[in-house]
Amino acid sequence: MKQYLSLREQYPRFAYRGYETEENGSELRITYRFETMGLSEFAPVWVFPKADGDSCRWSEDRLMQDMIFSLGMVELVSYWKIACPPEVIVEAGYLNQDQTDWWKDLYFNGLGEFFYVNGIEEADPNHFMDIRCGVRRTGLSAEGGPETDKEGEAPGVSAVHSASQVSGGVLVPIGGGKDSAVTLELMWLAGKTVYAYIINPRGATIHTTEVAGLDADHVINVRRTLDANMLELNRQGYLNGHTPFSALVAFSSIIAARMHGLSMVALSNESSANESTVQGTTVNHQYSKSFKFEEDFHYYQTTYLKGSAYYFSMLRPLSEFQIARFFAGQKQYHGIFRSCNAGSKTDSWCGHCPKCLFVYLILSPFLKPQEVRDIFGRNMLDDWDMKETLDQLIGIEEEKPFECVGSRDEINTAIVLTIKGLEEAGEALPCLLSYYKTTDLYQTFRTRGDQYSSYYDGNNLVPDDLAGLVRKYCADGL
Repeated sequence: MKQYLSLREQYPRFAYRGYETEENGSELRITYRFETMGLSEFAPVWVFPKADGDSCRWSEDRLMQDMIFSLGMVELVSYWKIACPPEVIVEAGYLNQDQTDWWKDLYFNGLGEFFYVNGIEEADPNHFMDIRCGVRRTGLSAEGGPETDKEGEAPGVSAVHSASQVSGGVLVPIGGGKDSAVTLELMWLAGKTVYAYIINPRGATIHTTEVAGLDADHVINVRRTLDANMLELNRQGYLNGHTPFSALVAFSSIIAARMHGLSMVALSNESSANESTVQGTTVNHQYSKSFKFEEDFHYYQTTYLKGSAYYFSMLRPLSEFQIARFFAGQKQYHGIFRSCNAGSKTDSWCGHCPKCLFVYLILSPFLKPQEVRDIFGRNMLDDWDMKETLDQLIGIEEEKPFECVGSRDEINTAIVLTIKGLEEAGEALPCLLSYYKTTDLYQTFRTRGDQYSSYYDGNNLVPDDLAGLVRKYCADGL
């Protein structure tokens, strides 16, 4: 892409200058400093609330400094992508070669959709970015606080760590959709003390915690503010696109867990997130929700952020099909959950986008037709304008929509079961399902049958006691 090459030539260097922390009795505020040299400076902000009675000085905690620096390493890619400078200078802290390689791998895979959608074929994992550290191993990092020793563990245990009592509590990031609601309910069944983690609260995330019965003391609301200069450059037509947001969730959630003394962070990413969005490639809209990233993050934690909360996805062994089946029984959430990006600002389902159609399809085998219509306010399966989107979801088109949707096979399975249920009830098929019956996929998946009700993916990091619970309530069809 000409713009990509031109911008890289015009703006060859990007810098992670450092970060500043401010804290009082109620919150920890972090301001990051980035710069695309010759173009613009950026200062995004994160604000983390403190627990009641927290008298710790988190800015003096060695592990916290390492986690804050690492969160900045994720945040920087949102600003780097504006011009994609070939050289990234890290002045905020030290990275060894293993860490440098780890971050380049995250950036390249996490930007797979960005490169693909923008037609950037020139990007390759070895040359799209060169990361150079601007500080030495010993001493203090530039504006970023103390560094770690060679193993990534802070030299000495800080007074802050010993003062903060680590409990068996679990932090559950809440997105407002069905998946995190399922994780909350499974954690209740496990008897865990649950805390919700929300970045920039909105209607659906707040309502989810309310329905789950969490009081204000068990909801951690974090604020993330994007820099206005980046938004202005986006408006001017500089490069823009998808970045690995779930990696931000990962690194920020362990900060929140440390501040609130919690031992685990339980995500709600399922095995379906491993499937590529574009068939025959590694381009995956959900890369930072994939098991590869989960494993990579676990490695980074245990090597360079020792003492941070155990991070795993509770739903990793499951398919979206099983999650939808369990969620169908949690009717208390049906009126308040939202997964539609188009309707996120108005806390609504738009009823016309790929995410809406996917959720409609995956719930349809497990709810009465009127129940699904009540959730979305319309019958999406009788909307012929959604045919092209359906073709993308079921695999007739090479690309799935660039949304967090399930695998092609489980969507086809859900459709076949929905058709079977409607026909057995003597109901007429809506137009999209009548169309689907004319495709080869209908015969294929009707013959194949339901392969997901007892599905269980052994590639997961779920602790043994919780894995048994996931099997019992989701994989064994109860």
